[in-house]
Amino acid sequence: MTSTDSTQKPPAKDPRDLPDVSGLVVGVLGGTGDQGRGLAYRLARAGQKVIIGSRAADRAESAAAELGLGVEGADNAECARRSDIVIIAVPWDGHAKTLETLREELTGKLVVDCVNPLGFDKQGAYALKPEEGSAAQQAALLLPDSRVTAAFHHLSAVLLQDESVDEIDTDVMVLGEVRADTDLVQALAARIPGMRGVFAGRLRNAHQVESLVANLISVNRRYKAHAGLRVTDV
Repeated sequence: MTSTDSTQKPPAKDPRDLPDVSGLVVGVLGGTGDQGRGLAYRLARAGQKVIIGSRAADRAESAAAELGLGVEGADNAECARRSDIVIIAVPWDGHAKTLETLREELTGKLVVDCVNPLGFDKQGAYALKPEEGSAAQQAALLLPDSRVTAAFHHLSAVLLQDESVDEIDTDVMVLGEVRADTDLVQALAARIPGMRGVFAGRLRNAHQVESLVANLISVNRRYKAHAGLRVTDV
């Protein structure tokens, strides 16, 4: 007797089949800095509802007014509370303190850490190794009730903020523990013309992704470029 349909495994999900994130509110903590401001601009320009967060609400409101596109500004706590997805784009030296103070507001939120722990000396940029392994792993330990992912590390802040640039030609490496969460982040990246989100493993692999920014800085300085990444054969 042949097996019935009920015993057969369902077909594997197409990794390119991503959810609709157009109705989600995106908060950007550190949205007054170059990287955060650039991400806020690109997402808002793509039609996403964006809230910029800063330690000082007036700074966030001023930056939001300059961006336009319906972007709002708020202090970090309000930004976190009102957002469905929260991008962490704060400087590395303020990373842990910022997250510790927002643990309650970030409970249940999808958190996207894009912080790169870097040092600089006369030889240029170099990667730092956090005690937890990476900035993303530090975030996961500090935010046990949040859904922590890592993405948007390798983007040029100059290109993100350049209004004359219509497309950002790059892939975004997305890491996380839950595939449904990384799918959402991949879909968010794909909202920006030219970008594609690519699943790149679990958070334990975040260190080398964060560290690669030091190499890209060297590339950009040598070739006077704004280099990004493309993953081939995917």
